[in-house]
Amino acid sequence: MHRYTYTCPLRWADADAYGHINNALFLQYMEEARTRMFAEVLPTDEEGRRQKAFVVARSIVDYRAPLQYRDEPVDVHVWVVKGAAASFELGYEIRDADQLYAEATTTIVAYNLNTGRPRRLSDDERAFLSRYTKS
Repeated sequence: MHRYTYTCPLRWADADAYGHINNALFLQYMEEARTRMFAEVLPTDEEGRRQKAFVVARSIVDYRAPLQYRDEPVDVHVWVVKGAAASFELGYEIRDADQLYAEATTTIVAYNLNTGRPRRLSDDERAFLSRYTKS
């Protein structure tokens, strides 16, 4: 399986009163990784971004261990679990080499913001996603 890995810096403001990274921020870390992964396939012009958007339809996060604030970043691994005509599911791990902090999935829908409706994935998008799909 090919994974995209984003090395995510931790910010002091992400920590709660106990020094743990707030669990809600794990969704933001996943978003940062996903956005960087998709940067290659996302349109750069405003009209293109409106016509070829992706929206999150569902997120499920299983928290495995508390992540303490520290200077070292954490890795966010992303891969494609499955795909359909207008949507796909991404898998995630937020981890270090020796510790898993969270596992998650998100269902992503290809969307046209101009029409307010889902759209089919393009051939280029399917080809891009296939690089991160389990072989």
